[in-house]
Amino acid sequence: MNLNFSDRGFWIGTVYCVLAALAWAIIGPVSRVCFAEGMDPASVAFWRMAISGACFLVHALLRGGMHASRRDFVSMVLFGAVNVSLVILSLQIAIQKSGGAIAIILMFTAPAWVAFFSRILFHEAINSSKLTALALAMVGTSLVCLSGGSLGKEVSYVFQFLFFAWYKDRYSTQALFAFTFIPAALVLSIFASFRPVSLHAAAALFVLSFVSTYVSYFWYGQSLRYLSPVQAAILGNLEPVVSTLLCWWIWNENFSFIGCALVIGSVLLLTLKKH
Repeated sequence: MNLNFSDRGFWIGTVYCVLAALAWAIIGPVSRVCFAEGMDPASVAFWRMAISGACFLVHALLRGGMHASRRDFVSMVLFGAVNVSLVILSLQIAIQKSGGAIAIILMFTAPAWVAFFSRILFHEAINSSKLTALALAMVGTSLVCLSGGSLGKEVSYVFQFLFFAWYKDRYSTQALFAFTFIPAALVLSIFASFRPVSLHAAAALFVLSFVSTYVSYFWYGQSLRYLSPVQAAILGNLEPVVSTLLCWWIWNENFSFIGCALVIGSVLLLTLKKH
């Protein structure tokens, strides 16, 4: 296996993506704390987008980057209102219904779809190692599905990789997420219930919104400036390693270890090949 040790940009992007994946990995366990404290998925999804969106807005304003053409502005607002709100709400519902481990693993069937659309939109080459890695990911995901998961939200999720890859050269990371997360929060506010929450729930929301959303998405956006959409999507599959083990260790959740191993094998095969 040829590793691309000389490509500094590749490794910078890899570090950003790994850090983002590790921050995303606690979404399942922390969300379950919110649910245990009486919060519903829509409310958790709303606060995730509202708090992180506000952080990105302040970040962008401080850096002087909240400028967009009318056409791009409309596209980003609509994308946030429709796609981002759907993905975030679906994930929280899936965590509540099928458990954090299964929900997170199934979210990361994204690489197969990203590879397909990247070939069409960005003309990214799909070689034999990528095809093998994607096959492993899909077989592993199928095993996870048989253990109780569902694939309803994953196609919507992949468009986030493609959307931000499309705009990354025109706008800063913080501006892109401010333009999309705030509209998502506005849509989710329709379904949220604004009841007082416990201190445990408030602390969990802060971790979920700041660490697992604002910080992680900033790192993920930065990674796309160095990696291709397919590499970022597959490398993000490192998240299920930590997330599923946490859910298994804390709550003894059941899922296919073989399926998980195949998904992780696809990460190693694809991302460690020479770029």
